[in-house]
Amino acid sequence: MTDATYLAVQRQFKSRRLTAFAVPLLIILYLTYLFVSFDIPGLAARARLDNAGIMLADFWSHKTHVTRNNATGNLTVAIEGESKGTYAPSQYPDWVQTNGATTTIDLGSGNLITYDAKGARYIVPGYGTIDIKPQGEKLVLTAPQPIPTWINVADTRISVTTPAGRFAYSRSKVETFKYEPGWELFFFTLDSPFYGKSYGQLTAMLMADRIDPARSNLGLMASEFWNNKMWHHSVVAWALFETVLMAFLGTMGAALIALPLAFLAASNFAPFRAIRFTFRRLFDFLRGVDGLIWTIILARAFGPGPMTGALAILLTDTGTFGKTFSETLENIDEKQVEGIRSTGAGALQRARFGVFPQIAPVLLSQILYYLESNTRSATVIGAIVGGGIGLLLTQAIITQKDWEEVAYYMILIVLMVMAMDTISGWIRRRFIGR
Repeated sequence: MTDATYLAVQRQFKSRRLTAFAVPLLIILYLTYLFVSFDIPGLAARARLDNAGIMLADFWSHKTHVTRNNATGNLTVAIEGESKGTYAPSQYPDWVQTNGATTTIDLGSGNLITYDAKGARYIVPGYGTIDIKPQGEKLVLTAPQPIPTWINVADTRISVTTPAGRFAYSRSKVETFKYEPGWELFFFTLDSPFYGKSYGQLTAMLMADRIDPARSNLGLMASEFWNNKMWHHSVVAWALFETVLMAFLGTMGAALIALPLAFLAASNFAPFRAIRFTFRRLFDFLRGVDGLIWTIILARAFGPGPMTGALAILLTDTGTFGKTFSETLENIDEKQVEGIRSTGAGALQRARFGVFPQIAPVLLSQILYYLESNTRSATVIGAIVGGGIGLLLTQAIITQKDWEEVAYYMILIVLMVMAMDTISGWIRRRFIGR
């Protein structure tokens, strides 16, 4: 080995060693920059893990509000605090007992809350009794010292959060929240004749005398579920239909518009460079502007609504389809087209029998893929234009009250996407093959 070769090899080894150290160092420096610029320590300090825990619990459970108006003494027991889920006094759960002006709430495991004329008391096992009494404009708290962090104390409001439930006392009202698993009233509301019945009892009611003379018990049962005043199943079903319709109209409309325009952008079909340049730049412009931007622009121009969302999808996908369709046209086998031309076929016949059989599987695959993708995108677009399941999801998130509805909508969206994937897969197998 010559000296020059030896030096060259040494330089290569040295360069590789430097690269081996430099690349991890650059990654570490970049991650450090992100850690500082995104204020990760501040984000961790501001995180409210207790609120996150409450929100996650709301996903799979419901809470019953037991509220007493301190001015009138009226007691209200309601699921999620809604008027449509308010119990009649004869329907109170067995863990709520009333005796004149005294209300006793048993949260289980020894957690006992009492409302009376003097104020309210909460017996917490392992800690003691939390006694709250109003005194003028302030609230007086008597509890074992020191006061733990799960008790928040202010002059006008005292709240207690335990694994058994939550309790809050203010000058205007005293309220207890008890969490229980499941989505209560999902099938039937409190005023329904089918509420509280077991599956066996419901089955027996199908054969019993009609509750409503105008229709069968099965029809009444279906109506009670479909028109549920708490979960609004009929409204949700229509919102899902709007979302799918938005994606379908936008995707199919874009495909119908982009296909003829793609011939004008393909080099083997459009002989003039100026025409090809014009339509290619048009496609770049349409797909270069994000669908959400088109949604906002169209919403200002045409107003909110599902059709506005469909137009936003149509504009974006016209640009995308125009580009992909034109590239597919440029890669066809010209020999098949020449074979059709040799028979004396015209331009339309050459396209019908020489071009479309080649591009149809690719075009169908692309259209079906974007239809699946746009089904998800239509959820976000619907939140902006006020249509579809996206609007219901956004409203449920903004209220920050019924997180079980957020979970319900999210599950429906996932099922909708899975259904679209299954249907599009069947269509691919049916027309393209495995």
